[in-house]
Amino acid sequence: MRILSFILWAPFFGAILVVLLPTAQHRIIRSLALFHAGLALVLSWSLLAQFDRSTAAIQFVEQVVWSSSIGVSYALGLDGISLPMVLLSTLLVAVALLASNSVTVRAKGYYAWLLILEFAMLGVFMARDWSLFFMFWELTLIPLFFLIDLWGGEKRHVASLNFVLYTMGGAIFILIGIIMVYRLTPTQSFAMAAISQAAASLPRNEQVWLLLAFLVGFGVKIPIFPLHGWLPLAHVEAPSPVSILLSGALLKMGAYGLLRVVSMLPQGTLALQPLLVGIALVSILYGGLLAWRQSDLKAMIAYSSVSHMGVVLLGISALNEIGLLGATLQMVAHGLIAGALFLLIGLLYERTHTRQVADYGALVRLAPGFSLLLTLALLAGMGLPGLGGFVAELHVLIGGFERWGWLMLLASLGVLISAAYAVRTMGQLFTGPVRPAMGELHDLQPHEWVAAMPLAAGLVILGLYPAPVIALLSATVKELATIFTYSL
Repeated sequence: MRILSFILWAPFFGAILVVLLPTAQHRIIRSLALFHAGLALVLSWSLLAQFDRSTAAIQFVEQVVWSSSIGVSYALGLDGISLPMVLLSTLLVAVALLASNSVTVRAKGYYAWLLILEFAMLGVFMARDWSLFFMFWELTLIPLFFLIDLWGGEKRHVASLNFVLYTMGGAIFILIGIIMVYRLTPTQSFAMAAISQAAASLPRNEQVWLLLAFLVGFGVKIPIFPLHGWLPLAHVEAPSPVSILLSGALLKMGAYGLLRVVSMLPQGTLALQPLLVGIALVSILYGGLLAWRQSDLKAMIAYSSVSHMGVVLLGISALNEIGLLGATLQMVAHGLIAGALFLLIGLLYERTHTRQVADYGALVRLAPGFSLLLTLALLAGMGLPGLGGFVAELHVLIGGFERWGWLMLLASLGVLISAAYAVRTMGQLFTGPVRPAMGELHDLQPHEWVAAMPLAAGLVILGLYPAPVIALLSATVKELATIFTYSL
């Protein structure tokens, strides 16, 4: 049974059906989009029952050769790192669609592009052929460009153009790296296994240059300092449901791609370890300080994403099992945190038409539901024990200390900065007098609770009982760490 293909193509065919519906049928369009996203969600989460957590081998493999002469295949498969990313993506797309109830202008195009975006994201995480990976990677640009450009804020045209130019510029480096390694494979194949074997046998200097190219390409999407310039404007101007996917899932594509290339270029990765940790620490501190300075809530979350994804890079730079496990846990935790924050801030903006934190006050009296969930997400973002962010950051800090020693004090300073702006934001949102403009603010509606509760529950479960997620990741992470142990 080709279950991965069912999951992958469900949103694509949903988008086709949405396009064929009459424009006036808004309710049917929305229901159809939710059905296909829900189908992908249910099918993907059903994989957990069949997934063998004891092995790092690729599972649910599907392969159809497209061209044997150049070694291109439609090859899909999942391991302990890619499966959590697929589960996270399908969950966040369902949440984004539930949060899109207010979209009534050009609704058919909006829902169709969201489903195409899900199709492209799932393809990136499922692909086991680098040519297929790159096609899906580039495909994400098209729906995101239109979603930001047509349904975004006042500066949406600049934001969408910046996003496309940055990402396409980075993709050039990825393509160059893939082609250079492809030419060295004895079988002339784009299969990830063949490419990895060929790349690992390259001399150290060549691996370094290849890894630098991939670091630029994937670093734009992560994003790392100084390649983050597109992120704040894109997040602020994008519709909030799109921001949920942009920060919650799209940024993970960059980290996921980097994890794949460091495993196939072990000597180059070891040589560039100091560069990786340097970039990670700068991203953590720089993103945290800029988040602390923001008065716009979406801009604050956007810059905090630079800091949190810096934690992912820090875990990768440790190149030991606990650091790599922390990096993958942080990818999951940040997806839930960013998704929850952008969802709630977006719903608040729909009611108040302001994102300035100073315009709020006494929110706990006006909207206790909002206050509860926002507090939970902000506390998780600052790494409070008992929530998902703490588990991930603790693994990264321990792994980093194991490799880098007292240099991890700088990362700890980043955690303190994130705590400072999170606590300040909670104080401004929830305390003080009731603003006259907020007097009629109403709390979360039932369908909004349905969208928010899976993210909140995920943060609590990951914080209190992380063992199932760690078990899902462990075999693949252990094999990845072993590569660097043997390369020393």
